[in-house]
Amino acid sequence: MMLRPLLACLTATWLAGCELLPESSFGIQAPTPPPASIGGCHAEVPDFAERDCLLHDWIAFGLAAQRGDRNWREAMLTRLEGSDPQRRLARAVALTWGRQRQWDQASELFKADLHAAPIELQPMLRYWLNEVERRRALAGRVASTQAERDALAAENAALVEKLEALTAIEQNINLRQQTDGTGR
Repeated sequence: MMLRPLLACLTATWLAGCELLPESSFGIQAPTPPPASIGGCHAEVPDFAERDCLLHDWIAFGLAAQRGDRNWREAMLTRLEGSDPQRRLARAVALTWGRQRQWDQASELFKADLHAAPIELQPMLRYWLNEVERRRALAGRVASTQAERDALAAENAALVEKLEALTAIEQNINLRQQTDGTGR
């Protein structure tokens, strides 16, 4: 009879897994919190100055550009006027999520100033460049496919018109044959 409570306790521990056991028994340490400096990273417009916040601020800006509406983007593009590389790259990020006709400008800005970005930021900027290039290529394919579709629709309409003309001619021939055959 004493065996049942012990068996129930062991079964519960087995079903719960290792989560009930303290982490120290496995030699695992709890994850360390991020550095305190990241908590202070919150630049609305990213730059290259604060190395501790570099990736955080650029990622946050990229997400804001992706989520931002047309008004946000236009206001940000106005704020980002200038010729220094960090402003031009930030402008490229904002343009990346803009209208399709802005993608060309985003690509040009990325290509022109990518080399001026800090090394640790370049892979992410290159990824964004590749994304905008991929979207430009897809848009080009869509436009090409649309042009082909329009050409095929025009060709189809012309063939339908010819078919209707041939059908009318055939009906006239059949009517003549019927009248010629009944008139004899």
